Amino acid sequence: MRIGLIGTGRIGAFHAGVLSRHREVGSLVVADTDAKRAREVADRIGATAAPSVDEVFTWGVDAVVIASATAAHADLIGRAARSGLPAFCEKPIALDLPGTLGALREVDSAGTVLQLGFMRRFDAGYGTARELVRSGRLGRLHTVRAITADPVPPPAAYLPLSGGLYRDCLVHDFDILRWITGREIVDVYATGSDAGPAMFREAGDVDTAAAVLTLDDGVLVSAMATRCNGAGYDVRMELCGELDTVAVGLDDRTPITSTEPQGPPPADKPWPGFLERFATAYEAELDAFIQVAAGELANPCDGREALEALRVAEACEVSRREHRPVRIEEIPGLDG
Repeated sequence: MRIGLIGTGRIGAFHAGVLSRHREVGSLVVADTDAKRAREVADRIGATAAPSVDEVFTWGVDAVVIASATAAHADLIGRAARSGLPAFCEKPIALDLPGTLGALREVDSAGTVLQLGFMRRFDAGYGTARELVRSGRLGRLHTVRAITADPVPPPAAYLPLSGGLYRDCLVHDFDILRWITGREIVDVYATGSDAGPAMFREAGDVDTAAAVLTLDDGVLVSAMATRCNGAGYDVRMELCGELDTVAVGLDDRTPITSTEPQGPPPADKPWPGFLERFATAYEAELDAFIQVAAGELANPCDGREALEALRVAEACEVSRREHRPVRIEEIPGLDG
């Protein structure tokens, strides 16, 4: 299989390494708006660097992996669809809802495949949690608590391009919540704080955010994110049922210290970031995409599902700005 990879930044370079080692990838073409960076990545892994992104769509690739800057995602998804190519794309599809809907309509019109990069669906801990919830082992689920905490803020220049904390970070929690429980989020109430570094206020964003969500079966969910978690990268989810409670992301690298005399010791090597924490999941999602592109596997994370997580993030942003609860049905979808 001949794969085209667009974008050779941090996550793109990681994906390039994974694809170059994959048993089903016989040829890998990489491209970037920074041609020099693309050549450096290609030389390092034994791939072919295209002179520009255009060549990815004319050099006879069988599928496209999009890991470019977010602003280019929607256009590249559309180009892949018009070229009849299966596409994998890092989230988000676009920075706003209209751009997202437009790209998804192109995919629908072309009848092609779009797999979104929600890597938590491929993490072992989240997978086990899904099995426990769906099998009834926890009993009736009544409470879910989720957290996504970055150890250091991103560069200031990234913030205006990120879509904001709900769309950039908590969208992962919204997607995995739906995937684990099989339920829909019906309303949200969200708030945020920009009391940290001034760059967040200047970008109209927040450095810390929280949301209370209600699922369609009455389960209550709290979700929180921060860019300023100095202890380390912390992504967890607690699922509480009438029979048992389980936690995802709780291990000897979780950056949390107990104050109890008999509590566990602090982590010797806390997770430094998302690539380290989810390396195995990133590899698994690309393996799944190659099977999807070959027609051997159903799409495990299609664009319509990604849209639902984005609609929740959009509702949270409206709630934060307008200081009111928001029903998800207020946020447009593909059908209205």
